[in-house]
Amino acid sequence: MTRVRTTLRTTFAALGVRNFRLYFAGQIVSVSGAWMQRVAQAWLVLDLTGSGTAVGGLTALQFLPLLVAAPFGGVIADRVDKRRLLFLTQSLAGLTAATLGFVVYTDRVELWMVYALALVLGIVGSFDNPARQSFVMEMVGRERVVNAVALNSVMINAARIVGPALAGVLIVSVGIAMCFFFNALSYLALLSALALMHTDELDRSQPQLRRPGQLREGLRYAGREPLLRTVLMMSAITGIFTYEFEVSLPLLAKFTFGGDADTFGLMFTAMGVGAVIGGLHTAARADQDPVVAARIAAVLGLGVAAVALAPNLALALVALTLVGGAGTSFLAYSNSLLQVNARSEMRGRIMALRAVAFLGTRPLGAPLIGWIGEYIGPRQAVATGALAALLVAAWGRRKLKSIEPVVAN
Repeated sequence: MTRVRTTLRTTFAALGVRNFRLYFAGQIVSVSGAWMQRVAQAWLVLDLTGSGTAVGGLTALQFLPLLVAAPFGGVIADRVDKRRLLFLTQSLAGLTAATLGFVVYTDRVELWMVYALALVLGIVGSFDNPARQSFVMEMVGRERVVNAVALNSVMINAARIVGPALAGVLIVSVGIAMCFFFNALSYLALLSALALMHTDELDRSQPQLRRPGQLREGLRYAGREPLLRTVLMMSAITGIFTYEFEVSLPLLAKFTFGGDADTFGLMFTAMGVGAVIGGLHTAARADQDPVVAARIAAVLGLGVAAVALAPNLALALVALTLVGGAGTSFLAYSNSLLQVNARSEMRGRIMALRAVAFLGTRPLGAPLIGWIGEYIGPRQAVATGALAALLVAAWGRRKLKSIEPVVAN
């Protein structure tokens, strides 16, 4: 019994911090809404066009701004109060979701509108993502950041269970517009959590004064630190080819398994179940051995390969559970490695580079994966991601085993 209590305390340590509890609760609601929108948005484009390439184009537009603007977002995050910046970005994201809901509900939606709003959301995310990622350290401190990042991943993927499943139900019952309206309202939960925080309990990093060359300084810092450079490269390759599930899974659901929006939602739900398990496992870990990231990438690659080879939907769902667990563990572990090993005055910029590596590179892979899925086959599109993860795992293990992690101040 004592061992169980100790394990529980270790696994949920970050929730002992009041500010993080508020953030965690607000994020559960907000991210559930975001997952609803992601599923509904992809299905909307597929319904409008019937084209996998068009779905890939949607993903490309939503993440393209991160490739260009996220480094500047990281500079801003290092200069200003991150909590206040999050108030602004979350409000703008909610307004974008409400606008998309309105044009769908009034039957005025056209493909260019969906694309334009996805682009706007991507621009907002370029400033939101670095601030949100680096804000975790300010809430919980260095000693709990690995646990907090892992729990945050659990929350995101618990929302992945709820959001897509609810989106599938809403799409076939009351219409796709309600997914976007629900997402718009969900941002109020996180805004309320930010408002209720005790700001005197935040361990704020010293804001950096504006000066020329801060962006170049961050790039040089990441380039000369072997651990940071390797983890960022691993994130980039898997982001381009492996994590394109919003492109490949709708095609797999519709054209391989003959399903509909419910099938697509169920696939994301299966990934979410695995992701919760994987995130809790990562939260209970105390070590920070960089090689673990390569091992997790290998498991991810094997899981994605199993999805590509699954002869029926039932086995694909089982394999997607493994993919969800390994995928979340890789993201949480690589995130915490970057946060712990980056200097505090550089943390915003390093997390911005992570956003570029993992999310900003998605426009490079999404059209390719969509094209492969449409013209060669959905299974081949998924298999491309499996091969990329396995190659990254082999390369990353060779690089990381020779690097000693240096925990930054």
